[in-house]
Amino acid sequence: MAEYFGNIVKILSNYWDVFLITGVGYTLLLSFITVAVGSILGVFLCLGRMARFKPLNWVVKAFVEVVRGTPLLLQLYIFYFLVPKILPFTVSDFGSVAIGLVINSGAYVSEVFRSGIQAVDRGQSEAARSLGLTSSMTMRRIVLPQAIKNILPALGNEFVTVIKETSLASTFFVGDLMTSYLIVKGNTYLTMECLLIVGVLYFLLNFVLSRLLGVFERRLKAND
Repeated sequence: MAEYFGNIVKILSNYWDVFLITGVGYTLLLSFITVAVGSILGVFLCLGRMARFKPLNWVVKAFVEVVRGTPLLLQLYIFYFLVPKILPFTVSDFGSVAIGLVINSGAYVSEVFRSGIQAVDRGQSEAARSLGLTSSMTMRRIVLPQAIKNILPALGNEFVTVIKETSLASTFFVGDLMTSYLIVKGNTYLTMECLLIVGVLYFLLNFVLSRLLGVFERRLKAND
């Protein structure tokens, strides 16, 4: 045990920047991009899923089912090899992986938004329509603001989940925490010690974020 602890201290003294700056930085950046852009995509997918235009409804439903029904790693491989070929400009490995994560997150977030919208009392929509608001105005001004408030805790949980899912990005060596593990392990040949460091960092990131989300949820309930 003392040997493990000594090796961990030695690793941190020599490679702290690889773990804390590069690894944590890329992991948080990738997670933020995934949740932020994925949420925007999720809104449009949700509206498409709930549209009265049946072909659009079917297409979006099929897309969401395919994304949710296939492994994330498989999707990342597809986007990693496909995106650079179909886009007319150069895309980095980080960009290709980010696009794959955004598509995956958008499919899941769309279902979160759909449940949030369906949880809003239908009577409010009917009242808004009776006052002369169009369907789009009712959705934008009445339904969506309430739905977003209802689903904010779920979006926070999505952020926590995405932080862990970014570990799959190490397959493509894009600089996240697990990529940092691969780099340091390759230099030191100390596998378990590097894994313990990465495991603690993932735990700390998710623990801090979970506590912040808990505070935010309590404030939302206090304002109700």
